[in-house]
Amino acid sequence: KFIKLVSAGKIKDFSLKSFPFEKEIDKDGVITDVISANQSILVQVVKEPISTKGPRISSELSLAGRFIVLVPFSDRVSISQKIESKEEKDRLKRLVQSIRPKGFGVIVRTVAEGKKVAELDKDLQNLLSRWTAMCKKLPTAHHPSKVLGELNRASSILRDVFNDTFTGIHIDDEELYNETKDYLQEIAPSKQSIVKFYQSNDTPIFEKYNIERQIKTSFGKTVSMSKGAYLIIEHTEALHVIDVNSGNRSNKATNQEDTALEVNMIAAAEVARQLRLRDMGGIIVVDFIDMSNPENRKTLYEFLRDEMSDDKAKHKILPPSKFGLVQITRQRVRPEVNIKTREEDPNNENGEIEAPILIVDKISSDIERILKVHKKIVLNAHPFVAAYLTKGFPSLRSKWFFEYKKWVKIIPRDAYTFLE
Repeated sequence: KFIKLVSAGKIKDFSLKSFPFEKEIDKDGVITDVISANQSILVQVVKEPISTKGPRISSELSLAGRFIVLVPFSDRVSISQKIESKEEKDRLKRLVQSIRPKGFGVIVRTVAEGKKVAELDKDLQNLLSRWTAMCKKLPTAHHPSKVLGELNRASSILRDVFNDTFTGIHIDDEELYNETKDYLQEIAPSKQSIVKFYQSNDTPIFEKYNIERQIKTSFGKTVSMSKGAYLIIEHTEALHVIDVNSGNRSNKATNQEDTALEVNMIAAAEVARQLRLRDMGGIIVVDFIDMSNPENRKTLYEFLRDEMSDDKAKHKILPPSKFGLVQITRQRVRPEVNIKTREEDPNNENGEIEAPILIVDKISSDIERILKVHKKIVLNAHPFVAAYLTKGFPSLRSKWFFEYKKWVKIIPRDAYTFLE
């Protein structure tokens, strides 16, 4: 009703303080009793289209800020369940009740913990300004059209993760640089100076800060971990599957059970990181290495829960089965991040190879493992790879010698394919 009156230009005050609320719609009723064909309604996209599924929309609107979420046509004040202190919850609820305008509900986010009323009020006024700006567009809006958009991706990330520990934000795009500075001026004026514009004719920003290597390492089908262990991540229509492998590592643990627990703990930390990094949602099944000791399974379960505790997406973790399977459900609002990490094979027009940037990491990991049990090692490699490992000062081979006190013999092989 409010939206209809605003669209018709009959309401100029968008504050909701004098607008009478309608009674709740019967959620089990018939949709045609509430809306009709060709009727204009205001909706919010709450879930992006994923695969063959279209977007999910809702007429229950909300505007997310840094510390609070503003909910029009509501009078409730809710506090994040992740704030554990009852005294802090009561304090925040009391502060928000004192500044909350009539007709708007408020959800207090976890990052609001310890904040002063002035900071909360500034965030609230910013959201009210966005609400007013949206309402002003409605009389001239034609369906379908966007009347309010989310912050750009960079600003929305800063809104959710920015804190006082940030010491530098480096950006190589001038437009994004200016937008980020403007946004920080709103949420943390004292930190605006940490935004730096990166300019270089020689070195791209990803190469300068070693991000290219991290992307290639983190988004492939195979994810390497310490101790020679690795994950294999597969995506299907129904679920995501993560397989934990110990690799061909030496077993210095007292028994196989200790080895399994050690690798599983390393994998649990990496699984939690990968879920956030790729924004994987839906059903995730993790195949950990089998452990027969129930205490070890309990230890793994509790460790995984701790590692996932900082995940902002809603999730649920089931204890490991006797076969080592752990089921995780994680909120999915957009498709998972999928970055191509393999590159064209120079020897095969239609083939693909592992990114060359990763080959040194893989060789270094294998050498570390082998030199723990063998005194000598001979490495046969394509001439390009052999030259890369032996040229320069200090060369990679020299670095290995200083670290392991053992010399690696490298033999170029013309018969080898690139990266073999």
